[in-house]
Amino acid sequence: MIDQQQFRDVMSGVCTPVTIVTSAVDDVPFGTTVSSFASLSLDPPLVSLALARRSSLLAAIQTVGRFAVNILGQTQDDLAVVFARRGVDRFGATDWYFECGLPRLTDAPSWMECGLHQTVEAGDHLLLLGLVRSARSRGTVGPLVYANRTFGTHSRFCERSRPDIVDLIAACAR
Repeated sequence: MIDQQQFRDVMSGVCTPVTIVTSAVDDVPFGTTVSSFASLSLDPPLVSLALARRSSLLAAIQTVGRFAVNILGQTQDDLAVVFARRGVDRFGATDWYFECGLPRLTDAPSWMECGLHQTVEAGDHLLLLGLVRSARSRGTVGPLVYANRTFGTHSRFCERSRPDIVDLIAACAR
């Protein structure tokens, strides 16, 4: 079997989105940086993410059965670092408010409210499947991504001088 360091090294080459997942119990906010976020299904609308079993956020989500996903933009790597640290006032580092009873980061370009649909045992983590109840987006903003142990963005999302994918597909069909 592959050792943990070798697995980490290989996986560091996989580009992932950077999100801050939040929840709240009795108006006390919980949140952490999560890069294991993915779209899972359109019907019903489901997303997936993984949280460490020891996570206080996981305990909060299991208590209230709900969570939010704040999808970060290309300039928000400092916020991702704050929410990845332990023992700091994560919510003191940014502006936020409650939307639908869940913490929403004011400057996050996109946000989803999810009900906890299912959990799946996955080694030292739990895989959470969330049923998307509502979502908001502020248009096209370059996404914050993580790969090779550093933050960045996908340059084509920053400048769109190329034809849209729909136009490329139509051109190929001719």
